[in-house]
Amino acid sequence: MTPNGKNMTDARPAAIDTSADIERRRLAIRTLVLIAISFFTLVDLFAAQAILPILADRFAVSAGAMGAAVNASTIGMAVAGVGVAVFSRRIPRRMGVCLSLIALALPTMLLAHVDSLTAFSGLRIAQGLLMSTAFTLMVAYLSEECAEFETAGALAAFITGNVASNLFGRIIAASLASSAGVEATFYVFAIMNMAGAVLVFFWLRGTEPRPGMLDHPKEILNAWRRLFVNGATRASFAIGFLILFIFVGAFTYINPHLAGPPFHLSTASLGLIYLVFLPSLISTPFTGGAVARLGIRRAFALSLGAATFGLALTLWGQIALVLLGLALLGGGLFFAQAAVAAFVGKAAAADDKAMASALYLGFYYAGGLVGGVAIGALYGAYAWFGAGLGLLAALALTALLGLQLRLVNIAPKRSQET
Repeated sequence: MTPNGKNMTDARPAAIDTSADIERRRLAIRTLVLIAISFFTLVDLFAAQAILPILADRFAVSAGAMGAAVNASTIGMAVAGVGVAVFSRRIPRRMGVCLSLIALALPTMLLAHVDSLTAFSGLRIAQGLLMSTAFTLMVAYLSEECAEFETAGALAAFITGNVASNLFGRIIAASLASSAGVEATFYVFAIMNMAGAVLVFFWLRGTEPRPGMLDHPKEILNAWRRLFVNGATRASFAIGFLILFIFVGAFTYINPHLAGPPFHLSTASLGLIYLVFLPSLISTPFTGGAVARLGIRRAFALSLGAATFGLALTLWGQIALVLLGLALLGGGLFFAQAAVAAFVGKAAAADDKAMASALYLGFYYAGGLVGGVAIGALYGAYAWFGAGLGLLAALALTALLGLQLRLVNIAPKRSQET
């Protein structure tokens, strides 16, 4: 009996429920914070795609040329991803992310004032370098600081912020550009970058750089060799490349497709079509649980099946089918990205996890660059039908690579040199 006369067995469930409630609140807060940090980090990446027709008119260039300039940020993303893979152990996570986001605000503001396509492209590359550095360091932080059973959920939450940036970033950009102009649009996004820096500074726990085995150049090369010999990590890098290849190719050139006949959508309406990402915003946080129940290959196959069916629907001339197709395409790709981003760290040896995640992101963003150019060429020559066929071929290759997503234990061979 307790002092107030209640039986002890009656008191225990309340204590257990209270503890569970506290844990649920902790996870909910962590999820929201990670979504917000990811959103403020990547909001600049794809938002400009929503105002591509306005930018093309402003610079008096074709949709393909403007699409290449807008997607030039992926050059910086890819370069920074590989750079962080090499030097990440020497960079303090919180300070690296925070400084990257503060610096990101500068090229974002300058985009409001450039008057040449070359300068615009250069600033987009600078944005990409800083966005990728912040994003990659955050992924490394989550892989290193979260307990193993929490890593997939934390990364899924972070990818959900990517989904949110794709959805709300595009809508905000289209709305602001239509009502307040392009200059105001870029200033608002610069303020968002600074908000991300503030959130990181006050929420992330400070960590020290992690010098160690991979500081030696020979060991860095050995780590790269291990990652590319491992079929699972090698396939993950190629899949990451193809996921953003498909995503950038599809969601860049769907804009001019829907702006032209037979749809003739306005700029504001083009921004609203990205509400198709809303289902992904709800479903992506559950990626970790789905992979745990189904296994990586089955979950990946289902996500690609949805994406492929969705892409096929966009080839029809009815707006309702196109919107449904875009929702399935985006949802499948976001789910696949979250699953593979969590898998690649598990597939790598213990000492190679941070480098594996960074290389995955490097390949991922390189795919966005190539996809923007390659699908742009197909769109320019054969309109959306030709672009869609090219994207379907890329999805088929991605599905084949998914067969190699299985865990293999590969222990790193440590060098005897110091």
